[in-house]
Amino acid sequence: MKDMNARRFPVVSTRTRAVAALAAAGVAWGTSVPLSKAALAWLPPAWLVVARFALAAAVLLAMVNRGALRAALRWQVLAWGAVGLGGSVMVQNSGIATTSVTHAALLVGAGPVLVAVIAAAWHHDVARPVAWGGFAISLGGVAVVAQGHGGGATAGGDAMVLISALVAAAMTVAQGRLLVGRDPVAVTAVLFLGAAIGALPAAFLTTGTPPAVPAGGAGVLAVLAVAGLTVVGTLAPFTLFAYGQHKVSTEVAGAFLNLEPLVGALVGVAAFGDPAGLRLAAGGAAIVAGIAMSSLPALRGRTVGSSLATAA
Repeated sequence: MKDMNARRFPVVSTRTRAVAALAAAGVAWGTSVPLSKAALAWLPPAWLVVARFALAAAVLLAMVNRGALRAALRWQVLAWGAVGLGGSVMVQNSGIATTSVTHAALLVGAGPVLVAVIAAAWHHDVARPVAWGGFAISLGGVAVVAQGHGGGATAGGDAMVLISALVAAAMTVAQGRLLVGRDPVAVTAVLFLGAAIGALPAAFLTTGTPPAVPAGGAGVLAVLAVAGLTVVGTLAPFTLFAYGQHKVSTEVAGAFLNLEPLVGALVGVAAFGDPAGLRLAAGGAAIVAGIAMSSLPALRGRTVGSSLATAA
């Protein structure tokens, strides 16, 4: 019995670390929409993708083990980085530029449901009924919060943000298999590299050479926003999410994506003056409840080994 407990405790500890990493990633990602909105005052959408992911890739490439990097440096990883990561963020940036921070942040809340649907269709990895209930509650929370928040939102901008969420969801499902047998940090570094390289031609074709310094009075804020987006909105969450997804199933990891719209909405209220009230509180509570409902039963029912087997 003692040996069995000794074998069990490391697994529980690993799950706890994975959940903590996923939660931290969701919170950090919540800053990406507000930071992108501020950074777009300096850089056009495609150039913001290049700057964000090139800087983040440089940091990780300098830190990662060379052998792990060679194992992760595959054309599939680079391609998903270019299309799934760089492509989705480029479309998202275009949407953010023409809609409100709160709308953009909350529309990203469709991500976990899209992850579950794509995982079921693509890999036949069907979430449990209770997980689908959690997805529905979280999505309902997003819908509740989104109602009544105009603030400069447009239908075209909202549509681009939703399209980007669909591409990002496919990327999340694909990443589950890209991580199998590879170092999560090395895979993240190669994805960043692919995103920066893939966005570079689009940046030159759409806007030419970017401005060397931001124009107008918001220059310092825009530079700080790019730096914050690189560290807080990119390096930290993508690396933490890859670590967490490496340890649990896709359905569990995807549930924590719903923290992003909640945090983004709160930042929108605090920094951009978007309206707040009981609607935001009720929707936020539903988002958190849905995350617990969709992730905790799966965490109790699966071991780390079985989740990796599912991803494989």
